[in-house]
Amino acid sequence: MLTLFFLSLNSFKTINFELSNSNAIPYQVKLSVIIVNYNVKHFLEQAIVSVLNACKDLDTEIFVVDNCSVDGSVAMLKDRFPYIHVISNQENVGFSKANNQAIELSKGEFVLLLNPDTLVAEDTFIKCVHFMESTPAAGAIGVKMIDGTGTFLPESKRALPTPWVSFCKIFGLSALFPKSKLFSQYHLGHLPSNENHEVAVLSGAYMFIRRIALEKAGLLDETFFMYGEDIDLSYRLLKTGYKNYFFAESTILHYKGESTKKGNLNYVKTFYEAMIIYAEKHFSTGNANIYTFTINLAIYFKAALTVASQLFKNGWLPIFDFAVSYVGIYFLKELWENKIMHDNDYYNEVFVFFFIPVYVLTWLLFAFLSGAYDKPIRTINIIKGIGIGTLVLTAVFGLLPNELRFSRAIILMGALWVTLSFFANRFFYQIFNQDESVFREENKLKIVIVGEVIEATRVLTLLNESGKSFTFIGFVSPLSESFGIEPAPYVANLNNIDLLCQLLSIDEVVFCNKNVSAKNIILTMEKIKTNPCFKTVPENSNSIIGSNSKNTMGDLYSIDSDLKIGQATGRRNKYLFDLSLSFLFICFFPFYLICFKKAWSVLLKDLCLVIIGKKTWIGYIPMGGVPLYRLPKLVPGVFNLLSDDQFVDISQELGQKINLLYAREYTVYSDLLLIWKRLVRKNI
Repeated sequence: MLTLFFLSLNSFKTINFELSNSNAIPYQVKLSVIIVNYNVKHFLEQAIVSVLNACKDLDTEIFVVDNCSVDGSVAMLKDRFPYIHVISNQENVGFSKANNQAIELSKGEFVLLLNPDTLVAEDTFIKCVHFMESTPAAGAIGVKMIDGTGTFLPESKRALPTPWVSFCKIFGLSALFPKSKLFSQYHLGHLPSNENHEVAVLSGAYMFIRRIALEKAGLLDETFFMYGEDIDLSYRLLKTGYKNYFFAESTILHYKGESTKKGNLNYVKTFYEAMIIYAEKHFSTGNANIYTFTINLAIYFKAALTVASQLFKNGWLPIFDFAVSYVGIYFLKELWENKIMHDNDYYNEVFVFFFIPVYVLTWLLFAFLSGAYDKPIRTINIIKGIGIGTLVLTAVFGLLPNELRFSRAIILMGALWVTLSFFANRFFYQIFNQDESVFREENKLKIVIVGEVIEATRVLTLLNESGKSFTFIGFVSPLSESFGIEPAPYVANLNNIDLLCQLLSIDEVVFCNKNVSAKNIILTMEKIKTNPCFKTVPENSNSIIGSNSKNTMGDLYSIDSDLKIGQATGRRNKYLFDLSLSFLFICFFPFYLICFKKAWSVLLKDLCLVIIGKKTWIGYIPMGGVPLYRLPKLVPGVFNLLSDDQFVDISQELGQKINLLYAREYTVYSDLLLIWKRLVRKNI
């Protein structure tokens, strides 16, 4: 008979699920689950709930080690799970040390290292325990992992990173030949993902370890701050004589990336430096030197590749616009000289090599500032940008000395040519790339919600409140029975949801955890082959969480989604407002000094900092060192959203809500209004 033993509800303790035959086990508990958390409160909450459901038939203890999170993780744990062991570090001590802190306190026959951005099935732990008990040679096992689109994560099974294996991985040979035993050893691509295998390396996201083996191998090496510690521990487990296994009979969801931003240069550098530590520890001196050289070469190679990719991705269209515009205006110049002016030397080399590039760059600059490079492309933004650029060029033209005043006709014809070339370039881009979103608004996400009506309706309300743009297709029954035609209000059930996703091209499936078991969520994700994005909503939670791929940050739909100030248009408009206001204050500097009650040196410094982008005129309410969690970053404000008398007694919670509302509803008018209030009220 399962019983819950609470040592204390006022302190952070553990649930012990006691078995009638526990005296036969030479350990106080069967399983110790250890989760290291860093600023992933919503994922952590869901992970713990799934762990509790998975250990109902096991004598289990749960540890959460928090590495100085600032998102309220510890408060959430104290409120929702007061019976769990919590170690709250006052600094980020790293993944290895944090795990070791809990391992040293744990008492389980088996130890599970589990990432907070995971969801485990209800029978995962039982299956792992049975496998370990029936396989005495097993020192540790890992399970099959899928990401937020239901795609198998190849790092579920890996080989040791020997120089050859690492070379193939770093320079892309494993990606070119994903099933090759020779080239794809890093992720053991030649081994089927639906069968159990003896492997060398397990993922630290889910590492189920026999305590006896762990005691022989030793704790995690704290030299590895993050990354590489799982490879090192896997290798040391093998050296003790135990074997590591990939266990394919259970699958977990690993959102992959909420705790780490994969795909950026910082990740590449951190990961490869961890590999260097591993090489220096386990390779001979000669091999370690070769490996280190290869790794450093890879870091520079990846960095150069990333920079080149970003330049090509973001810079090729402006470069192409410049080239086409320049060539067109050059030929217009030739035509004007020969047919109108009848003077082949009417325009000199200064005009060709200086003025034409300046004209084109001016048009491109104002086109960019008007949003002509944003997708979807809007005709009005192109015309507005080039029109403003033309007015500026015409105005400056009148200020030039006579010898530099070339024909205004070239400016007017050039403006027409640049406008036409902008549209032509984007038209051909759309054709060659088959990208229909260039001139058209992107289609709204098609979303279905899996759950019983009451809970699914609550989730639909959350989606509507989040500001997310979507098309709601309907509710999906959490039952697996097929009714033929589904009873209202359901449009499908778990048995035929894959057909629904295929026929209607569903973009996102949201599961209500209250009504759908973790096991059914995972099975459904593996079943649907169209690879929509999957989200989950924990019971009694206001957050809809998930991740689109293993390389992206986990998504969080809540009231802070789709914040206007975080979008390209919002950021650009805010910077343009800051610049415009700064130059206005410069023109009327005495008025500026009178209106704002600060020393002239401070005011002048503020002006300079705003112009170079180190400050903004209106910033968030400062929260006394508490980070503005999940809000788009802003440079410090010369002024914040509240005046001094309003700011005196404001709580952190209210301050965060005001900041959130400002970020979500931002317009240039809101900044202008706030500045005007300070001018009128002088509350500075």
